[in-house]
Amino acid sequence: MNTIFEKIQELDEIPSYSKHERFVEGIVNAINEKIITVGDALPSVNAMISSLGYARETVIKGYRELQNRGLIESKNRLGYFVSDDNTQQSLKVALLMYTIDTFQEQFYKSFRNELGANVHLDVFFHHGNIDVFETVFSMVRNRHYGMYVISPIHHPRTRELLNTIPRQKLLMFDRYEPLEGDFQYVVQEFEQSSYAIFEQLATVIKKFDKMLFFHNPDSLFPPEIVKSFQRFIKAHHIKGQVLRSYEPGSVEKGVVYYINDNAELWNLLRDCTAKKIKPGKDIGILSHNDEPVKELVGNGITTYSVSFNDMGKRAAQAVLSREAVHEVLPTKLIRRNSL
Repeated sequence: MNTIFEKIQELDEIPSYSKHERFVEGIVNAINEKIITVGDALPSVNAMISSLGYARETVIKGYRELQNRGLIESKNRLGYFVSDDNTQQSLKVALLMYTIDTFQEQFYKSFRNELGANVHLDVFFHHGNIDVFETVFSMVRNRHYGMYVISPIHHPRTRELLNTIPRQKLLMFDRYEPLEGDFQYVVQEFEQSSYAIFEQLATVIKKFDKMLFFHNPDSLFPPEIVKSFQRFIKAHHIKGQVLRSYEPGSVEKGVVYYINDNAELWNLLRDCTAKKIKPGKDIGILSHNDEPVKELVGNGITTYSVSFNDMGKRAAQAVLSREAVHEVLPTKLIRRNSL
């Protein structure tokens, strides 16, 4: 039977291969030919150096790439072991998301499609709960993924956890949390972009008597937007108020409703139908995060949003290319009939 060393040395006949490529491809071939199978131990770094004559850096780099592809794993003080025999996958990625709502689903579909079939993707959810985040994160981190794509929670413990991931393996998406060192991110910005949108709408908002912003402090909605709203109504002398939730039946003419929870939005639209109140004429409606249904209901709801399709695509491209990306996606106003 051929040995791992022989499978690597066979590739010496291919002059275009570097030593790194021979090392990685030789072990892949050994897995494909069942010379080694899942659970088998691989030769130590020192054994590889002794038998192949390769530099330590070459061997360690080769083992690291095989780990990133999810084919092998390192067990503390025991060495390297085969963990997967699916050699067609080029990378193993962990995706840690808030939840699957409509716009997060847009991100996921775009991300999954752009990665392609050869990338192994595991998806996890933390639901904005720091205890769940810590539990899931600890489990994910111990599985030795090649890339960790994470939507973080704004919490002191989040930074401590993220600091345990090598920077070259971390890609932050959706929300940004500052960390020391250089890491990749494809995110949106909330405070300044929201204020800019309110400014664009100032003339039409002032045609109404007041503006109500519905925000539950216990929700996942970014609190930075509340700051923007409060600054905006003060700067433009607009009568406004932040309320915890929309109460069914409370709709009244002359009000701009800034409402983001879909269940509350449906209640508002239901009340408009019942009371023959016309959005865009009798009241205004504004919502954050665009999704296909908001184009259709209420004769079209005015929204502002980043493109979650673009976010998913850009995140996947960064994972595949391993090139540094530091990108804040533009937030765009989508005017429809409600405002």
